[in-house]
Amino acid sequence: MFSPLKLKPAFKDYLWGGTKLRDNYNKKSSMEKIAESWELSCHKDGYSVIEHENGTEETLADYIEKHGLSVLGTNCSEFENFPVLIKLIDAKDNLSVQVHPDNKYALENEGEYGKTEMWYIADCEEGASLLYGFKEKISKEDFIEHIKNNTLTDAVQSVPVKKGDVFFISAGTLHAIGKGIVIAEIQQNSNTTYRIYDYGRTDKDGNTRELHIDKACDVTNLGPAVPYPYHEPEQHEGFTIQRLSSCEYFTVDLLNITSEAGLFTDSSSFEHLLVLEGEGHLNGESCSIPMYKGDSIFIPAGYGRFTVDGNCLIIKTRID
Repeated sequence: MFSPLKLKPAFKDYLWGGTKLRDNYNKKSSMEKIAESWELSCHKDGYSVIEHENGTEETLADYIEKHGLSVLGTNCSEFENFPVLIKLIDAKDNLSVQVHPDNKYALENEGEYGKTEMWYIADCEEGASLLYGFKEKISKEDFIEHIKNNTLTDAVQSVPVKKGDVFFISAGTLHAIGKGIVIAEIQQNSNTTYRIYDYGRTDKDGNTRELHIDKACDVTNLGPAVPYPYHEPEQHEGFTIQRLSSCEYFTVDLLNITSEAGLFTDSSSFEHLLVLEGEGHLNGESCSIPMYKGDSIFIPAGYGRFTVDGNCLIIKTRID
């Protein structure tokens, strides 16, 4: 039987990042800024790493290649690559206004799959907001005109946010994370982003970042975003579970554990646990793992029954 594994993330120091992932989520990196931590990743641009008890390390991608696709589960067999990428994102400043292509366009133009994603607002400063689709449907000509005139932000929908809010961003949805927000992002395993507007910023060398206007015009849905419907939490002994999002690429639940939760990972999919608040302990037939805020745990498909005890808030992701 394969046991649950604690993961170390890959880090990104993009210019808009801050220090909250280090200060508040126990991330350890020599980078001055930690904009993103890639908590569950088999993407070539940043692999998550397994820390074994004997002190050795290997990437999650190497572990899966060594032990076979059975650790991922039967629901993953239809995917050519590892299906998801999970991040924590600390936006000290506004991210660029951007869009992601769908699978067809991305495969034809970028050589990888497209990106549908969801956001859970893990924390935010008072007054924080983000951009999410357009205020109303506009024409492609109007879209291009707004880009040329640097008035794009006048046409998009600015949404105030609070801790616990959820946003579903299907491929083609224009969006931007606003400053002062920490997000847990669950997405397709892709790193393709088309940047439309970047506030005229420059990097540390004084260079503006590349924009991708033509490709963005090809793929952007020119109307309001469609939110994912809200689901009430379900009460269970020792915990509640709330469906945050479900699509063909991922299913995401929020576990609020108040004492001891009895959980089960079947053979259809691996599961990933990301601890957003509090602490607890994962106990199973072959393991006992302490869990703290910011921890990331991969549970192989078919592991079976286990418990998490303590007081903690967890994002649980699987493939359905």
